[in-house]
Amino acid sequence: MKTMKKSNNSTPRRASRTLNTRGQRQAIVERNTTESQIRIALALDGTGTRRIHTTIPFLDHMLDLLAKHGFFDLTIRAKGDTHIDDHHTVEDIGIVLGEALKQALGKKEGVRRFGTAWVPLDETLAQVTVDLSGRPYLVYNVKLPHRRIKGLDLYLFEDFFQALSTHAGMNLHVNVPYGRNPHHILESIFKALAKALDQAVSVDPRVSGVLSTKGSL
Repeated sequence: MKTMKKSNNSTPRRASRTLNTRGQRQAIVERNTTESQIRIALALDGTGTRRIHTTIPFLDHMLDLLAKHGFFDLTIRAKGDTHIDDHHTVEDIGIVLGEALKQALGKKEGVRRFGTAWVPLDETLAQVTVDLSGRPYLVYNVKLPHRRIKGLDLYLFEDFFQALSTHAGMNLHVNVPYGRNPHHILESIFKALAKALDQAVSVDPRVSGVLSTKGSL
């Protein structure tokens, strides 16, 4: 599995705040570089309330689906050097969202840890499985029949998922066995990710501490 590295010589400035009281698993993370300025507020125990503006409409749509179907309260404000390319903004949002997820989970006590979902959308079927193991790894088996939607390079979504996996400390497996329409393919992926994460972050009263024989995640 190839490792994607950030090509940014600037030092990012970060500000973060976490609330981990029961029923308030929340985090606010900011990241500011010469390439992008991003602020994300995430509440895991939400209702799907979202306020998302990234300056990339299709990405807004995908993140909107993630919040709605995962029952996460999500606020994202982002802007970047999209006059050069969308890459920095898309990848950096993945970085900040991953950090927000990791912080909101705290010590991961009581969480189910694993989640998986199959989601159809017309001719497309997507399957996403996650493990909040603390070990980042991305498997991305997705073939897109077309590379662009309204000028947006859809290959950037692999970079987004790589950044999300790395900074959340999460195993993330994305598989699309079939599909024809690239919009449908990506939409079904984000919906499946939402449902898998909803399972994985859910608290199970049977879990004492963390769900690991090692005693930590």
